[in-house]
Amino acid sequence: MRSLKLNSGATIPELGFGTWLAAPGVVQTSVEAAIKTGFRHIDCAAIYGNEKEVGSAFKQSFASGVKRSDLFVTSKLWNTFHKPSDVKPAIERTLADLGIDYLDLYLIHWPMGYENGGDASVVFPRNEDGTIIADDSDYLATWKEMEKLVAEGLVRAIGVSNFSKSQIQRCIDNSSTVPAINQVECHPYFNQGEMAEFCKKRGILLTAYSPFCNPGRPWADGKNTAQVPLLQNETIASIASKHKKNNGHVLLRYQLDRGIVCLTKSVKPERIASNFDIFNFELDSEDMKKIDSLQTGVRMLPLDWDGLNNVR
Repeated sequence: MRSLKLNSGATIPELGFGTWLAAPGVVQTSVEAAIKTGFRHIDCAAIYGNEKEVGSAFKQSFASGVKRSDLFVTSKLWNTFHKPSDVKPAIERTLADLGIDYLDLYLIHWPMGYENGGDASVVFPRNEDGTIIADDSDYLATWKEMEKLVAEGLVRAIGVSNFSKSQIQRCIDNSSTVPAINQVECHPYFNQGEMAEFCKKRGILLTAYSPFCNPGRPWADGKNTAQVPLLQNETIASIASKHKKNNGHVLLRYQLDRGIVCLTKSVKPERIASNFDIFNFELDSEDMKKIDSLQTGVRMLPLDWDGLNNVR
């Protein structure tokens, strides 16, 4: 597996193992299996609600001979902790839960902030009518606090997630640190071509989540749905047959061959092993053109999911 160079000077493994939607009681065994399989990039977030279990997996892996320096660990700052005074306590909780002394990468999970009522367990503060309560924080102030975490040695590199081009540019124009990563939804139906080019010109790597078009998303309601599920797409299937691989292999390889870091996840050991089996082939230019032609602009994760789209 290749590692790609971040603008911080560190390197990040091009294929990562995601922990979103991995339930407590399951995530520990899946992360252990991923590390045994060969994954060295583990993607976490406080909002996933399972960082303590991920930490237990790290502890077991370290006891088995894996070194902390062998792993690249990412986590993310949740929306209720955007106020400058909340940023450091948030990463300290994450580090305590994961049982490690530093993160390799820390991301602002979303650009919008939510009200922090003093209870860290309330991650979706709501009004009586059910709407999310926004705060008056500015992600630029949050970003400047993130810079301090690097100076203090709590994290090696910082970046963003789900940020637009204009939001990234605002961070660049008003701080001394260019984000190392922008982590976004990215798959052939929504291939982020413009964002990838924007980031490349600024020395920012893109990380793709939902590379399979997120077929198991819990909010699926028919509004953000591809006409043909990506894992059943005939174009992808024909390319997979050509390389004697499966559709999932092609979808992961597509991102890596674009120079994009890619996250994959599963709780099944056999699927975890299969998702790692993508380093013995590459897609050719004709394959890439065919996959690029699948772009429809359909997001599986709509940006108005919390009703605060006006702040993006």
